[in-house]
Amino acid sequence: MRMLFIEYPTCSTCRKAKEYLQDAGMELEIRHIVEETPTVEELRAWVKQSGLELKKFFNTSGNVYKELKLKDRLKELSEEEQLNLLAGNGMLIKRPLLICEKGIAVGFKEEKYKNLCSE
Repeated sequence: MRMLFIEYPTCSTCRKAKEYLQDAGMELEIRHIVEETPTVEELRAWVKQSGLELKKFFNTSGNVYKELKLKDRLKELSEEEQLNLLAGNGMLIKRPLLICEKGIAVGFKEEKYKNLCSE
């Protein structure tokens, strides 16, 4: 089963998640979250597929999120504006993202990965 793994290579959580997947023998298509930032269309589809609120896709602990004061502003922005923000700067996106047929994981939780990776 091939999975799309979107990472920021220097992120320790991304490295831990990728190692977990590789140790489990998963075949990964790897994308750099800044060099190949997800598009608005991809993000829209992933939010829908995941069943999560759009705000769960924001990297709330990141510097860019804080610099833009999104904690206070996010609820005032439309879904389209939020998607455009995410697509415009990969550092705003919570990482890693794991996209596969069974679902989507935002961030790394081993239990979620186990569920998505089991045949």
